[in-house]
Amino acid sequence: MMKRQTKSTVAVVRKGFTLTELLIVMAILVLLVSLVGPRLLGSKAKADVNSVKTQIGMFQSSLERYAIDMNRFPSSEQGLAALVAVPAADSGEGDSAGGEDVELEGDDEDSAGSGSSWDGPYLKTETLPKDPWGNSYRYEFPATHNKINVPDIWSFGPDGQENTDDDVVSWTGDGTSGDKGDDSNAS
Repeated sequence: MMKRQTKSTVAVVRKGFTLTELLIVMAILVLLVSLVGPRLLGSKAKADVNSVKTQIGMFQSSLERYAIDMNRFPSSEQGLAALVAVPAADSGEGDSAGGEDVELEGDDEDSAGSGSSWDGPYLKTETLPKDPWGNSYRYEFPATHNKINVPDIWSFGPDGQENTDDDVVSWTGDGTSGDKGDDSNAS
C-alpha cells in the first residue's frame, strides 16, 4: 500500500501557468491593443473636435441672449467672461469694440445702467469651460473673420498653436480652419 500512495503523490497537480503560456497571452494582448488602440484614439480625437464645435455653438447662443439683454456683444477685452459675471463698465470708454455698439461712449452712468440690464449668468457653469486640451477659448468682437456682425470664437486645437489646420473656428461652415484662406488673415 505504501507504493500506491507514493505513485499517487508522484503525480504533479498543476496549479498555475508556465512562463511560455504567459508570454503567449501577453503577445496576443499586445497585438490586440496595437490593432484596436489607434481606432480608439482616432475616435477620441474626433469626439474632442465635436465637443469643441458644440461648445462654440453653446457660446454663440449664450452670446445672442447676452446681446438681446445688453444691446451689444461683449468687447474683446470683456471676452467670454461676460457670460458668467457682470462685465466691467469699461466697455463704453472709447475702445475699438465700443465704437460699433449703440451704447454711448464716455457716459459712465449709461455704462453702469447697461450692467443692470445684464441678466446672467448666460452659461450654466460658474467658470468658463476650457477646450478638451485644457486651453481657453479665444474670443474677438468686432470680428475680423466673420462677415456678419457676430463675434469670432475659436480654439487652437490639439496642438495649442494658432493658425494651424487643426484649429476649430466659428467662422467656417464646418468649424475647422482648413485651407479656406480665412486663417491667413489672423495675426
